[in-house]
Formats: sequence, C-alpha cells, structure tokens
Amino acid sequence: MKKFILYTQIITGLLLAGSCKKGFLDRTPQDALSTTVFWKNEADADLALTGLYNYLYAGGGGYATSQYQVVAWDNFSDDSYGQYNYGGGTTALTAGITPQSGDYVYNYYANNYKAIAAINSFLANVDKVLTGDKLARYKGEAYFLRAFNYLWLAQLYGNVVIITDDPFSVDFKSTKAKSTKAEVMQLVESDLDLAIASLPATTYADGHAVKATAQGYKVRALLLQQKWPEAAALAKQIIDDGLYSLNPDYGANFYKPGQSSSKEIMFSVKYQLPNVQHQDVALAVSLQRWKGELGTQDLIDEYEAGDPRKTMTFFFPGDTQEDGWPFTGDLAVATPGKDSWINGYYCVKKWLTPGLVNPDYGALDDNDYVLLRYADIKMMYAEAQNEAAGPDATVYTQVNEVRARPGVSMPALPAGLTKDQMRERIRHERRVEFAMEGLRYHDLRRWGIAKEKLDGFVPNPLFPAIKTKYEDNYEFWPIPQTEIDRNQPDLVQNPGY
Repeated sequence: MKKFILYTQIITGLLLAGSCKKGFLDRTPQDALSTTVFWKNEADADLALTGLYNYLYAGGGGYATSQYQVVAWDNFSDDSYGQYNYGGGTTALTAGITPQSGDYVYNYYANNYKAIAAINSFLANVDKVLTGDKLARYKGEAYFLRAFNYLWLAQLYGNVVIITDDPFSVDFKSTKAKSTKAEVMQLVESDLDLAIASLPATTYADGHAVKATAQGYKVRALLLQQKWPEAAALAKQIIDDGLYSLNPDYGANFYKPGQSSSKEIMFSVKYQLPNVQHQDVALAVSLQRWKGELGTQDLIDEYEAGDPRKTMTFFFPGDTQEDGWPFTGDLAVATPGKDSWINGYYCVKKWLTPGLVNPDYGALDDNDYVLLRYADIKMMYAEAQNEAAGPDATVYTQVNEVRARPGVSMPALPAGLTKDQMRERIRHERRVEFAMEGLRYHDLRRWGIAKEKLDGFVPNPLFPAIKTKYEDNYEFWPIPQTEIDRNQPDLVQNPGY
C-alpha cells in the first residue's frame, strides 16, 4: 500500500481547469471551490470542459517542447535525433532512463495525474448544472480524456495507481494500492465504452472528441493488449461507418489550413493564432532552425524506391525553395553540415507550413499536433486482422489503400504473403506512413522488439562508435524519484531501477 501524495500536489492543477474564469484562483477557501463558487450554471461546465482539454498543452520539459509535441517522441526511437534533447529522447537512448530523468519521463507521469484529478472532479460535479443530452456528451468527453491519460500511464509506466474519486473528497492520510497494468487497461476500456456510448457519431472538427475518436483509442488499447479479434472488429466498425477518409493530399494533414478540412484527422491538439500558439517559439524553429528532430539514415533507408512520402517528410541535399526548403541567402540550398543540418541526418519537412521563409525567433505558427488519423485505423485493422486470421483479402485492401492514396500512389503489396511476411510489411508501412508522428517508439515497445532495434543502434553512420542503449527494464519506465521520496516507504519503484 502507499500514500498517493502526488494527488495532493496536483490539486493546483485541478483548479487550473477552470482558470479561464477571472478571479477563480483568488477565491477562498480553496477547498470549497467546487461547491460554493464553481458549478453554478452551464457556463461553468463549459469552462471546466475546456480546462480538461488544456492539459493537452502541458509542458513536456525542454525548451519549446509541449508534452504532446508528437515529433519529439521519435527522438526515443531509431527514427530521429534531437540536437537539444527535446522530450528527453536523446538522453534516454544514450545515458539511459533513471528515476531522476526529467522531460517526458517525469512529465507524463505528473501531467497525466493532474489531468485525471481535474477529470474526476468534473465527473463528480457536472451533473449539478447540466442534464439530458448535453450532460451525457460532456461526461462522454471526460471519460474519453480519463482513458486517454490512463492509457499513457499504462503504456509508459505499467503498474500505476488508479484514482476515480473526486479529489476534494479524498482522505489524503489514507493509502491506496498500486494497480496492475491489466487493471489499468480494464479501466481504460470501461471509460472508452462509456465515451463511445455518449459521444456524437460525427466527424472530428472543433477539438472535441467524438465517437470515432474514442473508438480509435480503444483500438489502440486493444492492440496494446494483443486482443487481436476485438481490435480488428472495432477498427472495421470505424471503417464501415464511412465518416472518415484518407486525405488525397498527404502533406496537408500536418499544416494549416489543410488540417482544418482534412477528413483524415480524428484527434489532435488544436492551435489557433493569435491566442493559442506553440510554446516559446514556432514549431518550424525547433524543427528546422534548432535541429530539434532530424531523421536518421536508417529511417531514410526504410523507404521503398519511388515512395514520395520520403520527400514529403524530409529535405534532401540540394533542395531549394521550390522544394519547400525554407531558407534564403547563404542557406538557400539545403546542405548537410550547414546551419540547420547535421551531417548524417535529414531535416524534417513534415509539419512545416509551405512558404514559410527563414523561421527564427519571432516566427509564429499554429499547426495542430495530430494524435490520431484514419490511416492509423486502417493500419491497425490490418495488423489486428493479420494476427487474428492471417493475411486475408481485407488486410491487403486496407494496407494497399493507404499506399495508393492520391499523391502517394505506391504499388499494391505482392500477393501470396505469409502471415509473418505480412506482419513485416505492415510494420514497414507503419514506419514510413507515420514517420515523425511519434508512434515508432510505442510500436517497437508493444511489438516486443524495442531492445532488438534500439540497443546498440547507430543513429549516425558517420559516427559508428556512438550507439544507443535499451535495457529490459525500460519496458516499464521508472516512477519519478520525487514521487518515490514523497511516498516512502510505501511506494515501490518499478523493477530494474
């Protein structure tokens, strides 16, 4: 058993969920906010729901890095290198992961629980001011967001504490058991089922989760547990509903204004100038000017000959403004080893707004971080169905449609693949389709091949002596040491730390 002191620490985070309301944090006593000040009318519910989504903008450590800057996740994998260790991936693959690690290793644990505290309070109080369909929809969004945060905790840290109580009603002197990963995933599935039953069956547009958003995340949860038949069936339901489609302009999924009308995007972290912009500096500055994320040669070699997604995702030597290269003057031609380009890596083009010139301090952009796209639903269906039943015609159909979208037009997979061969094709397709979208590290871990791919990996062929490390215990990240210290002697660290 353990005292879950983190939950007391994050009450401040809970209060921030309604901080849009002027003077909200100035009211006293704070422990009575939920009953005597807030939750008086529908407007309070609107503010509180907005506050729950605000946790998607939580800082992730590292200058200019939001917790959900998906590109930074690729620095944990064999796909990318970051000059400034955005998210902590570069350090994780060189020095290793420890209970003292900061950046994502600490922040996902702390920020997820902050969000969960706010969500639990919302669920305990929203029925004071709402009824009917609006109440059902708002609670559905809250259940989705709680599942979203617990899914992150489960896939990163494994066995964690489950709390579903209103934090204002918790006895903080009591102890609470650490649940198993399986128990956490059971809650994730239950919350997603509640969300699916309550959310509207419409396309995603305004930043609010809809039914298909929750369904898509449940497919991810089922894949994480290798529940292949269930995952395939749910993914097929999304496909059969016909609300989403592959964007004929692959690149437009990653910058404005194309993101705003894309029927492929199913969930994202929304930005909108001038009020909601990327933290500290433009995304283009951290990507292009500061070498925040650079593609590895290993990833470049993964692309098949003629796959246009390669040049839609990265710049290559000799590229100019006609190719989308954003610099002029002495940097007008993309040249390895010059300014934004480290020899042996490749500059990222995905996420860069076309026509942006010389991104630097003062540049502004508001491209959304895409967390779920319809292409992933099709690829997850193919993976789950192949594992459950082998490479039948439906598996071929979904993979081939992703490959054949207009502007990509890659040839169909060869007929007659075995189950093992199709598995490798699907893994290849996921890597190139979702390059620099933050999925690779999590894919490698759930496939059980992270150590094989990342331990001893040479990220830069020009420096073969520099290799990355991945140890068995990294399959569960450590609980941050600050939380271990606060909960001595009851909180037990994950094995291997």
